[in-house]
Amino acid sequence: MGDLKKELHQLCVNHVRKIMEAAELAIADAQRASTDDTKSSAGDKYETGREMMQQETNRNMAQLNEANKLLVALNRINTTGVSMHAESGSVIITNNGNFYLAISAGVLTLNGKTFFAVSPASPIGNLLNGKKAGDEFALNGKRYKIESVV
Repeated sequence: MGDLKKELHQLCVNHVRKIMEAAELAIADAQRASTDDTKSSAGDKYETGREMMQQETNRNMAQLNEANKLLVALNRINTTGVSMHAESGSVIITNNGNFYLAISAGVLTLNGKTFFAVSPASPIGNLLNGKKAGDEFALNGKRYKIESVV
């Protein structure tokens, strides 16, 4: 099971790195477009274009900062060892799905199995946190029974 945690962790890291790469590429494109844009006779049009590019850069910088925070959170997770209760880094197997309690990274597929990467701060993460095998909880009218926590 230690390998499972490490592999899920790596899938989350890859997810965050893709976000970072996309944000960095968009920032570079916006900066390149801004420097390539020459001042036309219609000054307002030029200023509006530059402002739009600056807003796009700011949005992507914010996305890059958020991705960096996710990477820091991932780096704090211990991928070795087994815990008796769900905590950051735990893999939780339930009757209604498998969860990796780390960051919100959506659906991860590993060895033909589906795992939902969820943040401990998310609604389902809050419900999972501290639970152990045999515990039950409900979310959105659906009952979950925890089969195992690794």
